[in-house]
Amino acid sequence: MILFHTDLDNTLIYSYKHDIGKDTLGVEIYRQREISYITKKTYEFLLEVKKQATVVPTTTRTIEQYKRINLGTGGFQYALVCNGGVLLVDGKEDSEWYRQSLELIRNSRDELQKALELLDREERRSFELRFIRELFVFTKCDEPERVVEKLRKTLDAGTVDVFNNGAKVYVLPKVLSKGKAVERFRNYIKADYVIAAGDSEFDISMLKAADIGIAAAGLVSAKNIICPPADKLFAEAMLENVLCHIKTLSLPAGYN
Repeated sequence: MILFHTDLDNTLIYSYKHDIGKDTLGVEIYRQREISYITKKTYEFLLEVKKQATVVPTTTRTIEQYKRINLGTGGFQYALVCNGGVLLVDGKEDSEWYRQSLELIRNSRDELQKALELLDREERRSFELRFIRELFVFTKCDEPERVVEKLRKTLDAGTVDVFNNGAKVYVLPKVLSKGKAVERFRNYIKADYVIAAGDSEFDISMLKAADIGIAAAGLVSAKNIICPPADKLFAEAMLENVLCHIKTLSLPAGYN
């Protein structure tokens, strides 16, 4: 079995803020308006990938945010949301996976609580403070880079990671990485080969954990990682690379 773990935002789909051309399909509606799109070429490539591999969306989005997306390619049997802390199987949450996730982050709870207290007092915070499924901390801030710098100096870097994506600020247990989720899911499904794709700091561990990773240009350098040319839309170039790689795999008979 070949698994293909793919990030969603800016890897497969793009918000209305990005110009990805006119040949697009709307894939996400929020508050009665379309907010995310894919190109028709991405759609066609994804249909082909689904014929040859098990596609596993792997995202920091919550269940509710993930379920807003409809790529038009048919459902996915598996999805990893909440940065891998929650597994959906045919759209339903796997309670045992979530229980194991909570156990996995047990030693990070003190630092997560400290992060909640610090961000509760943070004057630059511009959004409500969320403790996503008791797995990680999320909010939005003005001057997010400075907030992240402050948190990194205060919190135990051996226990939690602090990231920002634009104004969004996250504090996550180190063990709740996408890379860890890929390792757990490989064992869960007994996969033979793993391909992963992503565009941000959240995805680096996932790319490294896969047999082959496909990263946005300039994101990370490693022996197992391919970076398509930056002059092409990443979603299209990435899926084209996935298809080419699947074709060149020399796997014994009986594998997907």
